[in-house]
Amino acid sequence: MTRTTQQWQAADSAHFLHPFTDFQGLAKKGARIITRADNIWLWDSDGHQILDAMSGLWCVNVGYGQQALVDAATAQMKELPFYNAFFQTATPPAIALAEKLAEVSPPGFEHVFFSGSGSEGNDTIVRMVRRYWDVLGQPARQVIISRHNAYHGSTMAGASLGGMAGMHAQGGLPIPGIAHIDQPYAVEHRRPGESDHDFGLRAAGWLEAKINELGADKVAAFIGEPVQGAGGVIIPPASYWPEIQRICDRHGILLVSDEVICGFGRTGNWFGCETFGFRPDLITFAKGVTSGYVPLGGVLVGERVAKVLIEQGGEFEHGYTYSGHPVACAVALANIGLMQQLDLVRHVHDDVGPYLAQGFARLAEHPLVGTAETCGLMGALLLVKDKATLAPFDASVGIGMVCRGHCFANGLIMRAVGNRMIIAPPLVITRAQVDELLARITRCLDLTLADVRRHGWA
Repeated sequence: MTRTTQQWQAADSAHFLHPFTDFQGLAKKGARIITRADNIWLWDSDGHQILDAMSGLWCVNVGYGQQALVDAATAQMKELPFYNAFFQTATPPAIALAEKLAEVSPPGFEHVFFSGSGSEGNDTIVRMVRRYWDVLGQPARQVIISRHNAYHGSTMAGASLGGMAGMHAQGGLPIPGIAHIDQPYAVEHRRPGESDHDFGLRAAGWLEAKINELGADKVAAFIGEPVQGAGGVIIPPASYWPEIQRICDRHGILLVSDEVICGFGRTGNWFGCETFGFRPDLITFAKGVTSGYVPLGGVLVGERVAKVLIEQGGEFEHGYTYSGHPVACAVALANIGLMQQLDLVRHVHDDVGPYLAQGFARLAEHPLVGTAETCGLMGALLLVKDKATLAPFDASVGIGMVCRGHCFANGLIMRAVGNRMIIAPPLVITRAQVDELLARITRCLDLTLADVRRHGWA
């Protein structure tokens, strides 16, 4: 670690192809080199301290530098660094984690299928729901319905389930058997004078319309994130998910909650489906299960599906080399144990979540902010040209990227999704640190506003 920043950047450009990146553009600019971290803070190779308001990539829920997780990984590596779950074999950490997940999950989730990531978990969803209907003698039930602007991973199946237009434009996506409906984003779709409640019901109704269009006998499942994370922290009205539940029940289709981002305390409950009041049949998880210290993902399987697969399904021809990896499972056990010890779910639900919401309400008064929304420790600011009408800036301005540039230059990681600026800080954040976060956001908004006025963008 003795190289200079420029030396690291040169080696990076020469060898490392980054995800979701214009390779040529990054090579010209040079990557930012992160060298260490502690609690909610990062440091780069030039010694700058940065407040990580995105928990890495939505995942470092317990914060950086937690020795309990390091010790769990070290001990397991010494005892049994790897063995697979093939050959009718299991390891103690995988079994113990499966037990622990059943403990913290909503009622009715007693089984888990492990993967290495959320993308692999959602590939498993496709295989599992289609196998479920095949075993039940309804093999025509193949179609899985998702939403535009949803993110469900980057593998062929995960990217197809997602509704990101840019991803679908590359690689011949989506694969067959995937359909999409509009997202419950009021800024785009609410009618004049329509209440949140009525908009939520109407948005959920788009699912029923799609089911009727396709034929319920062709539909296997509906998948959605409780809050669409990478799509810009799109928080649905309270009426949305219960109506989605009723529609799925009415037509007998499976309901899948992708909790890769929302799971493990992010929304103020262990899982986002609990926050929004619905009962999925399957739950995809990853990220927060280990707080990102090592990769791990999977699918929590509700009894409706598990009973069929176990009692009638025979061999399930699916799995991964790293399903139930013992080191990853040991770290996940330590991570969940630490979350329980620190009472982080209550901390988010009762303390810092409401405190962040109060702070975002104040940010809503800023001249650039059209809407300010939070759910637990997720938040989004919509940057607008006109607060009264929510009129957007011209796309050529790239207002989100302008603001993100000021964030990076002022020691703050805040993500830009179009004209929405989003955060998801570590769950260990304190009220004092929330105050620091809000102060840095305000400074970056002010600098962005100065750019708007200087260039005449408004």
